[in-house]
Amino acid sequence: MMGQHVRERALERCRERGVLIPTLEEMRRPSLVDAAVRDALAGVDMQAVDPKNLFRITWHNDPASGGFGPVNALELPPQLTGVPARIVGLIGKHFPTGAHKVGAAFGCLAPRLVAGEFDPTRQRAVWPSTGNYCRGGVFDSALLGCRAVAILPEEMSRERFAWLESMGAEIIATPGCESNVKEIFDACWQIREEDPEAVIFNQFEEFGNYLWHYGVTGPAAEEAFRDRAGGGTRLAAWVAATGSAGTLGAGDYLKAHHPGCRITAAEALQCPTLLHCGFGGHRIEGIGDKHVPWIHNARNTDVVTAIDDEATLRLLRLFNEPAGQDHLVRRGVAGDVVAGLPLLGISSICNLLAAIKTARYFELDDDDVVLTVFTDSVDLYRTRLDELTAERGPYRRLDAAVDCERYLLAATTDHLRELRHPERKAIHNLKYFTWVEQQGKTAEDLDALWSPTFWQDLRDRLPAWDEAITAFNRDSGVADRLRLTGRPGSAR
Repeated sequence: MMGQHVRERALERCRERGVLIPTLEEMRRPSLVDAAVRDALAGVDMQAVDPKNLFRITWHNDPASGGFGPVNALELPPQLTGVPARIVGLIGKHFPTGAHKVGAAFGCLAPRLVAGEFDPTRQRAVWPSTGNYCRGGVFDSALLGCRAVAILPEEMSRERFAWLESMGAEIIATPGCESNVKEIFDACWQIREEDPEAVIFNQFEEFGNYLWHYGVTGPAAEEAFRDRAGGGTRLAAWVAATGSAGTLGAGDYLKAHHPGCRITAAEALQCPTLLHCGFGGHRIEGIGDKHVPWIHNARNTDVVTAIDDEATLRLLRLFNEPAGQDHLVRRGVAGDVVAGLPLLGISSICNLLAAIKTARYFELDDDDVVLTVFTDSVDLYRTRLDELTAERGPYRRLDAAVDCERYLLAATTDHLRELRHPERKAIHNLKYFTWVEQQGKTAEDLDALWSPTFWQDLRDRLPAWDEAITAFNRDSGVADRLRLTGRPGSAR
């Protein structure tokens, strides 16, 4: 009964604020979105705190028209990557908040909201993060008019904090850098003690994160592949930084539909947890380390590789400084490709380098496509560019030549391991020390995660999600009001 009361309050809040919730099927195929919603989106800025922008939580946003189009993806040619394989990255910039993590946050929030497990009128929404996930959670929370708490490491880029402050979020800056995840978890425990009613949407253990990527990012990646597929084209690999492991769920989708597809998990060389049970701080912002996320399907991971954070910062300058872009053009990289390189933030460059390593290791050729994700853009790191200039001086033509040769064209297969079954199990077992010893899980829970049946049963829940969202929307009546008046309401 309590769940029904909570659901009624959530329905009333959505009526008040004109919140209509998209289904995953609509996120996959925006052509299915009601024409009244699509018409209402015209003229709404993608970054506006407007409930209609929930329908822009999709890889199909057209930044030019404001409507929908093909999957946003950027293919990087051999002249840039140094490998013959075709490397294609899904573009995260063209989401509300400028990063795809707003989708992962939706995947954690929406199922609870429609099931009566979260009361936006009374409960705080807590978003533990290493950068972008809390921004997505705060955005989704703002649409519902609920109080939001963003938890992220104090050493993250200033752009993230400035945006959170502009949204009026409660901010908890935890000690350390992106690899200091335990400190984030400690802050969550403190909130539980102080406010037992708060709902903590922990991306590292919330299966909604995994399921959103399996159900939305995976099909988008497959579509990007098919748009580029010819007679003999092969889908060779999906590459993503470990982070919260949600994005790796897209690899599970691709492998299920393309059995030859491998999954590569990337991490920072300065914190090689999967590769060497290692630890340490690093500068690849937003990927999190020093633990194995609960939602990482380790049994399905084929490769782990570690990326030097210095390489990512060098390439951030190469891709964005005038001297770097000029050098790439003179080397024969097409101007439109160079113009697109600012779409890659630091973790995106990490994914690119991991994709290059994967292509080299497996000796992939021009019939092979390696898919990855360009999670966010340079817009979240411009202060880092300023800091690098202050620290190292202006970026010169010689710097560009050295960085291009050393960190792109000479990228090698060091710090990479192709996993055998025992090594996959070892990574899985590492979860014990975080989740059982520290976070309240049981050994029986951990054993269950090793079974492929667990993951299949989990994925079988996806149709029920859309049914519950459809029922919630029907009960709220927001869609009917929109069709009648053309005014769904807006967040206040």
